[in-house]
Amino acid sequence: MNRGYDGTSLARIAEAAAVSKSTLFKQFPTKAALFEAIVTESWQRDADDTLARPQTGDLRSGLTSIGHRYADLIGRPGMTALFRIVIAELPRFPELGRMQFQLGKLPYFASVQHYLESEHEAGNADVPDAESAANQFLGMIANFVLWPRMLLTDWDPAPSDTRYAVEQAVQTMLARYSSGPSA
Repeated sequence: MNRGYDGTSLARIAEAAAVSKSTLFKQFPTKAALFEAIVTESWQRDADDTLARPQTGDLRSGLTSIGHRYADLIGRPGMTALFRIVIAELPRFPELGRMQFQLGKLPYFASVQHYLESEHEAGNADVPDAESAANQFLGMIANFVLWPRMLLTDWDPAPSDTRYAVEQAVQTMLARYSSGPSA
């Protein structure tokens, strides 16, 4: 994170990690392979909890659970640094952005979209465009939890403020999409 993608070599990483170069190269033959592993680990740590869809039947509860997990995920200390390095290196290494999106954001986004589709099919929500609804929901949370961190090095909202932001995003989704008594 200190030297950027281009300014970092696998040899330097091996040295900093106190492992032999051959050990690192066996595990990660290229810098791209190592970066892919970092992205995958960042997004899929605790994958059972992070990507698990709540049971259908209670839209408020399901969205609240998803919202808090997403806020926790994108609020992790290393996540902001990962986004910053990807954005900084995009002009020279567009594959980093594709990796971050395809291995990280897309699977998480798909799990939210599928949850909303399930609630729609069960009649608990009127969500004719689950892709758009998932974007709206995750965007409301990211706009408070992640994006200020990208620009403000001292942005560190209190957990109660993050909970409030998630609650407000859930309320907005319920007002727009709920078709049952869970509103």
